[in-house]
Amino acid sequence: MPKMKTKSGVKKRFKLTAKGKVRAGQAGKQHGMIKRTNSQIRKLRGTTILCDADARIVKKFMPYG
Repeated sequence: MPKMKTKSGVKKRFKLTAKGKVRAGQAGKQHGMIKRTNSQIRKLRGTTILCDADARIVKKFMPYG
């Protein structure tokens, strides 16, 4: 059997932690910063761990992740 390919959009956007959880960038920082409070902008820095339901979908596209 040939190897399964990882979806190229998924490998750019998501990483797996050592325990197998899915890490993704925080949503809500692309535009519209003027209407967000400074505390909201601070909280949206960095990355976050996806919930189990979303992580299950992402893992389908990462067969060897």
